[in-house]
Amino acid sequence: MAVFKNKYSAYVFLLIIISTVIRGLLAGFLELGNDEVYYVLYARFPDWSHFDHPLMVGFVIQLFSLDLFFENEFFIRLSSVIFGAINIWLMYQIGKIIKNGRVGFYAVLLYVSSIYATVIAGIFILPDTPQSLFWLLSIYLMIRVLPSDKIDRNTGALMLLLGVTLGFGILSKYTTAFLWVGMGLFFLFFRRDWFKSPYLYLAAIVSFVIASPILIWNFQNDWISFTFHSSRVNSFSQTINIEYFITEIIGEFLYNNPINFILIALTLITYINGRLFIKVAYLQIIILSTLPLIATFLLISLTRSTLPHWSAPSYTTLLLIAAVWIDQWKKPILRRSVFIASLSLLVITLVVGFSQIKFGIFTFDQHDEYQTIGNNDVSLDLFGFDQTGKAFAGIVKRDIHDQTMPSNSILVGDNWFPLANYDYYAASPVGMRSYGIGQLDRIHKYAWINQINGGFEKGMCAYYITDSRYYRPPDNELASYFESVELADTIQIYRNGKIAKRAFVYRLKNMVKIQGDILRESPLPSP
Repeated sequence: MAVFKNKYSAYVFLLIIISTVIRGLLAGFLELGNDEVYYVLYARFPDWSHFDHPLMVGFVIQLFSLDLFFENEFFIRLSSVIFGAINIWLMYQIGKIIKNGRVGFYAVLLYVSSIYATVIAGIFILPDTPQSLFWLLSIYLMIRVLPSDKIDRNTGALMLLLGVTLGFGILSKYTTAFLWVGMGLFFLFFRRDWFKSPYLYLAAIVSFVIASPILIWNFQNDWISFTFHSSRVNSFSQTINIEYFITEIIGEFLYNNPINFILIALTLITYINGRLFIKVAYLQIIILSTLPLIATFLLISLTRSTLPHWSAPSYTTLLLIAAVWIDQWKKPILRRSVFIASLSLLVITLVVGFSQIKFGIFTFDQHDEYQTIGNNDVSLDLFGFDQTGKAFAGIVKRDIHDQTMPSNSILVGDNWFPLANYDYYAASPVGMRSYGIGQLDRIHKYAWINQINGGFEKGMCAYYITDSRYYRPPDNELASYFESVELADTIQIYRNGKIAKRAFVYRLKNMVKIQGDILRESPLPSP
C-alpha cells in the first residue's frame, strides 16, 4: 500500500492484476470465434486497409504474436488482455480528474463489470480492442485539454497528442470519428475560441494523416469499404421495423451489463434534473462525445439490423458520470450492493459461458439430428474447430496417400464465415491455401486473398467443410465450378463425452471454370 498514493490506487492495481489473469486464462483456453479468425487474415495478409475495417486490429495481432510466429489463441488475443489492463487504469485516471480517486475506483468497478469491456474488447480480438484503448486515451486528453481557461503551448501540445490518439482510433474503427463530432459540438456551443487556435487545425491534420491509409486503400479499390458500410446503415427508403429497434435496445442492455445500463439511464435522468454534481465542462464533454453515437445507431436500428457493440464505447464512457452519481449516494451499503451485483453478474456470465462452451452444460437440441445437431447452440461458435482441423489433417493425408486428391488441393468456401474458421484451424496447419468463391458481399477479404494466392486455375481440386451448426452443403453455384462433388468424410465433434456437432468434408474435383474478377464484375447489392 505504501507505494501507492492512496488506497484507491492500490485497489485498482489489485483489480487490474485479477482481471488480467482471468482474461488471459480465458483468452488462452477458448477457441477463436467467427469474427476473430477472420481478423487473423488481416495479420496474415496485411494491407493499407481492408474490406470491412481499417488495419489496426490486424496490426496489433501481428505485433503481439510477433508477426504470427506465435499463432495460438493466447497470442492472437494478447493485445486484448494488455489493452484491457491499460483501459482499467485510464478509467481510474479519468475518474480522478473529473471528481476524485474514489470516483475513479467506482468507474473502474463499473468498467470491469461491463460484458463489452471485459469480454468483447478485453478477451476477444476485434476492432473494438484497439479502438477501446485509443477511445479512452482520447477521452482522457479531452477531459484534460478542452476545459482549459487559456490556449497556450501546453494545451496546444495536448491537443496535438489528442489528434494522434483520435487518428489511431479511427484507424481502429470508423466510429471513433464521433469523438471529433463531440469535440466540435463542444467548441461550437461552449468554447468557440478554440476555432481561432492553429492547434485545433493541426490536430485535425494529424488525425487525417494517421487515418489516411483508409483513404489510400479505398481510392485504390473504388471506395468499396464506404460502399459496403453505407449499405449496412443507409436508412433512406426503408420501412420502420420495430423488431430491429427492440433487438438493438436489448443488445445494448445485455452487452453493457443490465445493472450498468440502468445506472447510466438513471444518471442521465439525474443530470436532466440538475442533481448531478460535477464540473459542467466535464459533463458537457462526456455527454457530447457519447450520445450522438448512441442516438445514431438507435435511429438506424429503426429500419436496419444493427449490432449493439457499435455504440458500446459511448456506454463505457458514460460509466464515468454514473460513478459520480453513485459517489453522491449517502448510504455506503447501497453503493456496495450495486457494485457486488454488477460484478457478480459479470462473474456468472463468465462462469456459465465458459462452462457451456467447454462442457455443454445446457442442451439445446431435443433430438440427435444428423445434419442439424448443435444448430441452436451459439456456444459451438467457439468450440470444435480444433477437433475438426486435426481430423481434417488425417483426411488430407489419407487422400494424398490414396491419390484421391492431389497434394496441392485448396480449401474453398462461398462465405467468409465459416471459411475463415476452417482456414485457421484446418487448412493453414497442413499448409493448404484457402479461396473464396462467390459474391464480394459474402466472401469479403477473400476476394483479395484469392489474388494473393495466385488466383484460380482450371483443374484445381478443393475441399469444402461445413458443420451441423450451420449446415450448408456446396450449393449449385459453387458446385458448378467443379466437374464433381462428393462427400469425403464426416467428423464427429465431441464435448464432455457426447457428440456436440458434426463436420462434413466434401471433395470438389477438377475446376472447370474460373471465377472472374469480382472486385470489378460483382459490385455490392444496392441497399
